[in-house]
Amino acid sequence: MSAQQEEKKSDGSDATTATGAAARLARPNILALHPYRCARDDYSSGVLLDANENALGPTSLPTNSLDPYDNSLTLERYPCPYQVPLKERYGAYRGGIRPDQIFVGVGSDEAIDLLIRIFCVPATDSIMITPPTYGMYNVCANVNDVEIVKCPLTPAFDLRIEEMLANANDNVKLMFVCSPGNPTAKAIPLADIEKLAKSSYQGIIVVDEAYVDFSAQGSAADLVNKYPNVVVLQTLSKAFGLAGIRLGFCIGPPDIIQLMNNVKAPYNVNSLTSEVAMNAMKNIDTLDKNVKGLLVERDVVAGQLNALDFVTKVYASDSNFLLFRVKSKAQEMYKMMADRGVVTRYRGNELHCDECIRVTIGKKEENEQFLVELKKAWAELGDDKA
Repeated sequence: MSAQQEEKKSDGSDATTATGAAARLARPNILALHPYRCARDDYSSGVLLDANENALGPTSLPTNSLDPYDNSLTLERYPCPYQVPLKERYGAYRGGIRPDQIFVGVGSDEAIDLLIRIFCVPATDSIMITPPTYGMYNVCANVNDVEIVKCPLTPAFDLRIEEMLANANDNVKLMFVCSPGNPTAKAIPLADIEKLAKSSYQGIIVVDEAYVDFSAQGSAADLVNKYPNVVVLQTLSKAFGLAGIRLGFCIGPPDIIQLMNNVKAPYNVNSLTSEVAMNAMKNIDTLDKNVKGLLVERDVVAGQLNALDFVTKVYASDSNFLLFRVKSKAQEMYKMMADRGVVTRYRGNELHCDECIRVTIGKKEENEQFLVELKKAWAELGDDKA
C-alpha cells in the first residue's frame, strides 16, 4: 500500500479538492496545481525498482560506520512523503488531532513559507504581523514579494485587536500571531485568538507556538476544530530539545493541510529526522522532566536579575528565555559577554525593547556563568563609566 493510500486510510478521508477557507483564499494557480507524484505515492513495499535508488545500500550510516552494519532505516530508499506514523503519534500527543490535520515540514519555517506562497499573490496580497515578533515572517514575505502590514503590540506586549481588524483589508490573507512571543516571551490569551477567529476578518489566523510547551496557558491547537480559519505552527526545536533535526508541524483544517502537501517538495522530511522525532514521541516523560527543570531555572535566573540594581525590568515569561532591560549600554554589554564566551541576544533594536537583552535559560552552571559575566560587564561599562 502506498504512503498516500495509507494516509487516506488512517484519516478516513479521500479529499483532494480544496474547500472552505482554502478554496476561498488560495491562489488560483495553487488550487489548479497537480502536485508532483513521487514513486512512494504509488507503492512503498515490494521489489522497488521504480525510483532510481541505489539498492546496494548506503555508503554511510548514522554511527559513521558500516561495521557493525545496521541499516534498519533502509537509507537507500526514499522516506514516506507524508510521515503518517509520525502524524499519528504527534496528533495523539496534542489531544486527538487527526493526521489529515497535520503538515510535517523542515521546522516551522517551511510552513510559514508555504502558507505565504499558497495564499498570497506576489505584489498584490499582504500578511499582517505584530512587532516585536519573529523575523522569518518578514523574510518569507519579502522573498515572495508580499507586502507586510504591521500592527505593533502594546508596550505590555498585548495584541491591539481593534487596530488589527481595522487594518485587515481584503488583501491581508494571513495574520501571524506569535504566542508565546519572540522576543516578548509572552503568551497571547486564547480568548484573544478566538476574538480574531470570530471576527469579520476573512483571512487565516496563523498562531506560531514554538514555545508553547513552556506556557501554562496551553495550545491553540484545540481551536482548529472550532474555527476553519485558524492554523497552528509548532516545532520540536525548543521544549523537545531537537533543534538539530529541523522538524516542525502545522496543525489546521484538512483543506489547508492538503494544499500544503500539494505544494511542498517531495520527501521534505528525511528518514533520520523522522526516526528521531518518532523516538521523541515515545519519551514524553523526558520532555516533561526537562521542561520542569528549565522552568525552575528560569525562575531562579529571573529572581537573580530582579535583584540587580542596573536591571530595570525583567519581563514575565511563558517561554524558555527571559527578556530584560538594563539602565544603559545593553548592546555593549551583550558584545562584551559574547567576546568572553557567554552569548545572549541584543534585542534593543526591536520595538518596545530599548536596552533589552534576551537570554535563553540553559544548564544551571551556564546560567550562573551568564550572571557572573553580566555583572562584570556592567561593572566595566555601566552608565557612570566614561
